[in-house]
Amino acid sequence: MRAAQLIEAIGNWPPGGSGTAPARARVAALGGLDPNLVDQAGPLLSTADQAALQVIYAQYGGLLTDSASVLVVCDQWTPQGAGGTTVDVRLSAASPRWTVTALHPADPGPAAGSLSPAARAVLGSPRIELPPAALADVRSGQVHDSALQAMLTLAQAYTLSISVVRSGHPIDVFGTTRPSDHPLGRAFDVWRINGMPVVDPGTPHDLVDGFMRAAAAAGSYNVGGPRQLTGGTTPNQFFSDNTHHDHVHVGFDT
Repeated sequence: MRAAQLIEAIGNWPPGGSGTAPARARVAALGGLDPNLVDQAGPLLSTADQAALQVIYAQYGGLLTDSASVLVVCDQWTPQGAGGTTVDVRLSAASPRWTVTALHPADPGPAAGSLSPAARAVLGSPRIELPPAALADVRSGQVHDSALQAMLTLAQAYTLSISVVRSGHPIDVFGTTRPSDHPLGRAFDVWRINGMPVVDPGTPHDLVDGFMRAAAAAGSYNVGGPRQLTGGTTPNQFFSDNTHHDHVHVGFDT
């Protein structure tokens, strides 16, 4: 909640409210957060006269006892058009509330001059929902076909709401020095399946677990989710931890 509140405060402003000084004032009004975090907001701020931001989903990028990464996926609209991004919000445990220590906005890079058939098919699929940063990732041409083909395979049986692909995710697996597959373009996270959030207690376990098994069958060597599954083709093909109770991670080694 703290991460989402901060991103909402920075990315929403009324007519005449653009600029860093008004943004710092909005952050200060939240209480307990450093207004200078605005300097790390990147694409959330623009010269537009007004802006409206809506958080699509706030997903764990990592969760430890005293620190966390929350990936705030958002849409943003200005008079110039629609946009949005994903921000890796870093937090530290504090009393009475966790505090934000840093912001790392997504940096998808420019669109590629040409794309693979798999990338074009993903962009054209009505069953694969991509938020702004993930959409830009696919358009950049930096997402491996292994991940793209798996999206297409899964979309034959499911509607996928993807939260994060390549950018806006920690470079290393949170709390380790082990490189994450996300920045390499070899992973994607799914927060909603057939319109049902993974984190919702009302979402049937069979739906999420079946999706995880389908992801493994589509070639993923590393499928994480809210429950520890058994029976993979390798001993560690499935995993579960506190970070992955709110989404399904689908990773590839090539």
